[in-house]
Amino acid sequence: MELNGYFIFIAITVIGFYLLDVFSNLLNLKALKPELPSEFGDVFDAEKYAQSQAYTRTTTKFGLLESTFSLIVFLLFWWLGGFQWLDQWVRGFGQGPIVTGLLFVTVLILASQLLSLPFNLYDTFVIEETFGFNKMTPKTFAADLVKNLILSAVLGLPLFALLLYLFENPTFQSSAWVVAWVVTTLFQLFLLFIYPKWILPMFNKFEPLEDGELKSAIESMAARCEFPLTGVFEMDGSKRSTKSNAYFAGFGKNKKIALFDTLIKKHTVPELVAVLAHEIGHFKKKHIVKSLVLGILQMGLIFYLLGLFMNNRGLFDAFGVEQTSVYLSFIFFSFLLSPLSKLISVGMAIFSRKNEFEADAYAAEVTGTSDHLISALKALSKDNLSNLTPHPFYVFINYSHPPMLERITALRAL
Repeated sequence: MELNGYFIFIAITVIGFYLLDVFSNLLNLKALKPELPSEFGDVFDAEKYAQSQAYTRTTTKFGLLESTFSLIVFLLFWWLGGFQWLDQWVRGFGQGPIVTGLLFVTVLILASQLLSLPFNLYDTFVIEETFGFNKMTPKTFAADLVKNLILSAVLGLPLFALLLYLFENPTFQSSAWVVAWVVTTLFQLFLLFIYPKWILPMFNKFEPLEDGELKSAIESMAARCEFPLTGVFEMDGSKRSTKSNAYFAGFGKNKKIALFDTLIKKHTVPELVAVLAHEIGHFKKKHIVKSLVLGILQMGLIFYLLGLFMNNRGLFDAFGVEQTSVYLSFIFFSFLLSPLSKLISVGMAIFSRKNEFEADAYAAEVTGTSDHLISALKALSKDNLSNLTPHPFYVFINYSHPPMLERITALRAL
């Protein structure tokens, strides 16, 4: 490989982001305080608060161990000529550029899954088990893994093959990035349509919520907010974890509400309605549409830049690969793009946190009080062992939602 500008830039970026991650995590650990924030005194006792801090320490240290391992494996694979070796091996089958590219990517994905498997197993069956979250059996874990691999192959490989074709075909030339952008956007919209109807039921059971106080309250709230609700379902989240959640699924005017069974068991009807009013707030404030549009625009920028660096000789030299190819251009460009991707990620996190405050305010307005959402947020913090005192820099880099204490403070200010 050649120690050119691309090599130096990517090496500094990869190692630099790793060090940034370590630094932010260490700050986050240092920010853990033995004193329980007074706001949570009515929910947490000393034992539960100590457990939440222990959970944060354990998951943080384990995450750092995994990221360190991943960095070492990547650098060794890169600096020992792994990309060149793998490229020669897949080319040895004598297939065309598209099939060769699909084979290359498949090998990388399977290798990545294999290397991360021990960490996933330990996280699920040791850490999550220790802290009382895990309800997943080895059978369910294996089934999820197989299903995810099949979905990746069925959905991801045809899309990647089409993208390879577009950039390989001289007919498109300089317009390949535009066509790829349009195709990927349509694919993303297609996934939004099929995800709740076909993909989610592969992993969980969705039963219509039984008639009663909760269903009536939810339907009443949806009608008051002029929210196009077409169904309320209870999802068997307890099949995998004791953690709670709720979300909307659906596309266009057909919106469905999915409530984890764990959420229903642990919260009062007013709390659940407040949580769902928050989610309706995202819809009414057009946060979902705005995020989708921003994502599409980002995708366009990425494909444009990809077109500029397609089959870049200097980039291939930096990775020690002799023959240029479209499929490796995709992979190498992703490393070159990482600083921009990080900036976009931080920007989207800031945008997301702003949206959460707005949705909270909307929920307080339509329910007539902030008390129910506050009590729901407190209960979720306790049940999920949330970190109540995250460091501001860690929040800035990583959090898509504001810390619970900031959300509750904002709600009280209303």
